[in-house]
Amino acid sequence: MDEAEVPSTESEQDIEEPRTLGKLKVVVDDVHVTYRVWTSRTPADGERKWWQRGSRAVPTKREVHAVRGISFEARQGETIGIIGRNGSGKSTLLRAIAGLIPPNKGTVYADGQPTLLGVSSALVQSLTGARNIELGLLALGMSQKEIASKFDDIVEFSGIGKSIHMPMSTYSSGMGARLKFAIATAITHDILLIDEALSTGDSEFVEKSAARIEELRDEAEAIFLVSHSASAIRAICDRAIWIDAGQIVMDGPTEEVLSKYLESVPRNLKKDRKQARRARKLRLDGQGADEDGSDWAQDASDGGGF
Repeated sequence: MDEAEVPSTESEQDIEEPRTLGKLKVVVDDVHVTYRVWTSRTPADGERKWWQRGSRAVPTKREVHAVRGISFEARQGETIGIIGRNGSGKSTLLRAIAGLIPPNKGTVYADGQPTLLGVSSALVQSLTGARNIELGLLALGMSQKEIASKFDDIVEFSGIGKSIHMPMSTYSSGMGARLKFAIATAITHDILLIDEALSTGDSEFVEKSAARIEELRDEAEAIFLVSHSASAIRAICDRAIWIDAGQIVMDGPTEEVLSKYLESVPRNLKKDRKQARRARKLRLDGQGADEDGSDWAQDASDGGGF
């Protein structure tokens, strides 16, 4: 006698199948990043000689160990949020993955070309938004015909409207951020690294961005997002890596990691304020700046928290 088939319950039917991940896209193996900064140090009264009384602070050089032995793997189809307090090493890690900063120790393996989209991503302020779209897509390898086919979609997605024909110098920070994101996500990237590019967008833009990134993820590319917006991390990422003092504290499903991190925030407020005061005294050595003028110590120079 055949056993009767037991119908599945509604809750069982509603369970979403886990996403099938593809091959390895990024391997970060025991990566360390150290850079030098200048700090102005005024000797304590007991340390000063009589001829130093009233003298100004003397600049001295020190090393910042921004990333300390971080290791993890990322596969096709993953969207990974990197969270942590300012100064924890998030942006420095992203730059190392992008190949903009050579690790002092360890190795980054990337199957494909990483593309970094950050708040400092270069657009020419004296040119119109339309001209920046053209130049940006040319830099991404598109032909003039492909650019023409993408143009209207980029303008609509950015929400800039007729201002697209105005110089970028007239745009608000939010308008500029939306345009940068729309240009960068107009094509499929091997590995897309997004560093605070959504920080100046409103909730509607975050939702649109999440939908756009979902489209990219469905095409089986690896995406990393650094953001201080918990809502953006929740909406976009299926995995989160919590970093503190250059080390991984927790790596796992987004909601689990984010919940643990947010529980820790009150305990870190005093530490953040102390760090911010110390960071104001730091400035980068000239070797620590990228070609676009942004520096490697952006994490270390910000005050505040998530």
